Amino acid sequence: MAGANADTYVVIAAFNEGKVIRGVVGEVAAAGYSVVVVDDGSRDDTAAHARVAGVSVLRHAINLGQGAALQTGIDYAVRRGARYIVTYDADGQHSLEDVPDLIAALVHADIALGSRFLGKDAIGVGKRRKALLRTATLVSNKLSGLALTDAHCGLRAFRVSAAPKLRITQDRMAHASELLRKIQKSGLRVVEVPVTIKYTDHSKQKGQGGFQAIRILFDYFFRPS
Repeated sequence: MAGANADTYVVIAAFNEGKVIRGVVGEVAAAGYSVVVVDDGSRDDTAAHARVAGVSVLRHAINLGQGAALQTGIDYAVRRGARYIVTYDADGQHSLEDVPDLIAALVHADIALGSRFLGKDAIGVGKRRKALLRTATLVSNKLSGLALTDAHCGLRAFRVSAAPKLRITQDRMAHASELLRKIQKSGLRVVEVPVTIKYTDHSKQKGQGGFQAIRILFDYFFRPS
């Protein structure tokens, strides 16, 4: 029987997340959301561990990058009749409790972007990482023409009607900046929502955080869409 949140599809792009993916997808699925995991050519057992009851698992034969994996999941959600789509990291950084707030914000917006710096917290982030993230946001705002407090949080939600205007063409990390450009050019109504990000030892080992934001900006300059 479909859950009360079944018209909200949570898209999770995963690459070599076998150690943590079962816990992440299990929690989201238990809340009644429709979950689609895109295993982006993992070399470990990510796909096997993601196969929790009620979770759809898609696989890329080779690693194409987070942008491509998210778009694969978004396309699947659109075809399945989603009303809302949420992008959610596979490494345990995001808090499920923030998803209802993002969806609620869509009453008066087309896309809701999570912000680590808008009243909540980034748990486990050091001062240097936080400074890098804030600097990346300032630069990204100048480039995109938006005025955000957090430019590169992977936790976001949008109406399915906005999906065509947000179509991702940058396969790898540049998709984050690409989305901001498309939001600005499309005239979509955007709002930021406070979210909590948990920097675990696992996510830090995978390079999440400030240095990732700098790499996204590098892609922004050298791989324009």
